[in-house]
Amino acid sequence: MTQALTFPTISAVGNIDAYIQAAKHFPILSQEDEFRLAKRFREEDDVEAARQLVLSHLRLVISIARGYLGYGLPHADLIQEGNIGLMKAVKRFDPSHGVRLVSFAMHWIKAEIHEYVLKNWRMVRVATTKAQRKLFFNLRSMKPGSEALTPTQVADIAHQLSVKEEEVVEMETRLSGHDLAFESNNDDDDVFAPIAYLQDNRSEPSRVLESRARDHLQGAGLQAALSDLDERSRRIVEARWLSDDPATLHDLAAEFGVSAERIRQIEAKAMQKMRTSLAPLTAN
Repeated sequence: MTQALTFPTISAVGNIDAYIQAAKHFPILSQEDEFRLAKRFREEDDVEAARQLVLSHLRLVISIARGYLGYGLPHADLIQEGNIGLMKAVKRFDPSHGVRLVSFAMHWIKAEIHEYVLKNWRMVRVATTKAQRKLFFNLRSMKPGSEALTPTQVADIAHQLSVKEEEVVEMETRLSGHDLAFESNNDDDDVFAPIAYLQDNRSEPSRVLESRARDHLQGAGLQAALSDLDERSRRIVEARWLSDDPATLHDLAAEFGVSAERIRQIEAKAMQKMRTSLAPLTAN
C-alpha cells in the first residue's frame, strides 16, 4: 500500500477490552459496498477504501485470535499479528473472483498468527515440518478430553494427520504443560509462586560482577561436563538442548537405530550426570 494505512490500535485506545468494543462499532459491509471499495483500492490506489475494508473486518481478527489463546501468548499480540494478515489480504483481494473478503482473509490472518505462535512459543520448536505444524495446531481439538491419549487414539490421530505415532505422543507431552499462577492462593505455597522469585536485581553492581564470574565458570563447566559424557550421550544432549534447531526424540532414534524411549532414557541419564558435575558451580 503506497500510503500508511491507519486504524485503531490496542495501545491507542488503552486496553484490549476497549479495542474490542471499538472494533464492534465498525459496520459490516454489504457485498456491494465491499466490491465497490475493493475496486476503488485496486484501480485507484484509494487507501481510504482499503482502510474501510480493514476496519469492517477487525472483529474477524479478534475472533480468530481468540482461538489461539491456549498457547499462552497475549491476546493483544495475536490480534496484532492477525491484523497484519488482514492487511495483506486486503492488498491481494480481487472482488472479480466472486469471493467475499471474509473468506479470503481468513487464510492470511491464520497464516500470520501461526507464524507468530511458532516463533514465540518455546515448546513449538519441535514443529519443524509441515506435518508437525498441522499436528501442533490440531491436536488440542482432536483430543476427546483432558486425559492422556490411549494407544488407539494416538494411532487414529497419527493416521488422520499423516504423522508417526511417536510424534503424536511427543507433541501431546509438550502441549500438556499448564500455566502457573503469578501469586499463590495458599500462604504455605507463596515461596513457590513466581511473585516470590521474579524480583530483578541484575543491575546491582556486585550482582553484575558475580554474574560475569559465574557465567565464565559455568561456560567452562558446561564444556567439562559434556566432555565427561560418552559420544552418543553428548550428541543427544547437544542436539536436544544446545542446538538452534533442536532434534526430536524420533529424529535421534532414527539416527542411532533405537527407540525414542531409549533416547529419552539416555538423555535423562546424561542430564543427571551433567547436573551433578555442574552442582558446585551453580551453588549459591
